[in-house]
Amino acid sequence: MALYSAAAAVLAGLERGEGGLKSLVYNSGFPHVRQLYALVSETLRYASVLEKLLDGAALLQAEKKLAPQLAKVLVYDLLFGKGLKCGGRWKALARRHRARLEAELARMKVRHKVSRNEDLLAPEKAVSAAGEWARAGWAPFAGSSWGLCLTCLAPAASQVPRYVRVNTLKTCVDDVIDFFKRQGYAYLGKAVSVEELKALSGKKFMLDLHLLELLVFPSQTDFHDNLLYTSGHIILQDKASCLPAFLLGPVAGSHVIDACAAPGNKTSHLAAILKNKGQIFAFDVDPKRVATMNTLLTRAGVTGCQLAQQDFLTVDPRDLKYSKVTHILLDPSCSGSGMVTRGPGDEAAPSAERLQALAGFQHRVLNHALSFPALQRLVYSTCSLHQEENEDVVQAVLREWGSAFRLVTAFPSWPCRGLAAFSGAESCLRASPAETLTHGFFVAVLERCKEGVAAPSSVPAAAKENPQPGEGMEQGAAPKKRKKKKQQMK
Repeated sequence: MALYSAAAAVLAGLERGEGGLKSLVYNSGFPHVRQLYALVSETLRYASVLEKLLDGAALLQAEKKLAPQLAKVLVYDLLFGKGLKCGGRWKALARRHRARLEAELARMKVRHKVSRNEDLLAPEKAVSAAGEWARAGWAPFAGSSWGLCLTCLAPAASQVPRYVRVNTLKTCVDDVIDFFKRQGYAYLGKAVSVEELKALSGKKFMLDLHLLELLVFPSQTDFHDNLLYTSGHIILQDKASCLPAFLLGPVAGSHVIDACAAPGNKTSHLAAILKNKGQIFAFDVDPKRVATMNTLLTRAGVTGCQLAQQDFLTVDPRDLKYSKVTHILLDPSCSGSGMVTRGPGDEAAPSAERLQALAGFQHRVLNHALSFPALQRLVYSTCSLHQEENEDVVQAVLREWGSAFRLVTAFPSWPCRGLAAFSGAESCLRASPAETLTHGFFVAVLERCKEGVAAPSSVPAAAKENPQPGEGMEQGAAPKKRKKKKQQMK
């Protein structure tokens, strides 16, 4: 994918609330992630200036097929960046309007009585890109194409650790621990508290206190070039993002839908829980995201998964293909307000209109998911902090379904519960950097009610196969070796 098209796609993903800047860059499929990250960061930093330039020069009116996100990237690099050293037809298009854009920039400087481009930025914007780079754990590097000067800026880095999910389709926890030990990392055993994870530093790591296939490293640890990551033996996935598949807990052989699946980390987690036995139907409407997901799932060794470039709302629940679907994971588009690595320029609080539109979509898609006739268990999750997208959506949908579905108390030992928006909301769980050392997240587990059947279990079926924290494991001990022969990692 060309640099400018990749940058425009990341900007569009940020606007749709599909994730944080860093995750969208890494999941873009573009090979030079630092180059892409720098271009998107700087485009965001100049976003308000670029919008005024586009309006003043009437570029979008003149080029009706040019997407606004791509226009911003091109104009940034033309006027503030490298001067369009690449880009093919997009470079030719932007250069046709260069004189008009430069004239508009000059008029803008006169109006603001400044001489430098940087002086057009609000003070907080002048350092926001540098802060984002520091939060991402990327130090400045010599020869940066965009000339970012970060050496004098040192904002506090995020306290959320680096979580590493062991991909049990290819290996096991013990082998991964041994591999990291051989690379010079010190294994400190299983954590017993969040405070222990906060104290991690250097080349030390632990086993998570809740999820037994999750390793925890200091926040700035980068494994994107590590052999285990490039070979699909580990998945870099925030702990909160691991909760939906874990709590859905389908048994091997189940038919499962991942309704809004891209980029595919949760899908690969479902496949690992199913042990590649059963069937996963994964949907996403964006062709580029589906392509990225296909690459990720192939690398992870996922089989028995049908990918479809399709809006989940258009899927017919009565189609015989889905007649055996008993589990659905629903992680719809949201405001992304819980992501701690938001891009510079992102608003901390979306408008009331934006929240209302998102909640309306989430309401429709949850209703649709519950209409699959064989459905027994569903997990609804978002990376949002807003009650409108979380408890309010669940409450409204449950009211509409009457006694057909009910909330299950998800993960009783989890410390952060749903807001008291309605009776039973405490069955839901929330996550946050302060309380659970994760991204902000919300999860609700719904099960179909049946007359004469005991109350549903609060422990997912897949989790019962492994001891829960404090069951059959000594605190601080590594997980027991598996009896079956383990795959070896070279």
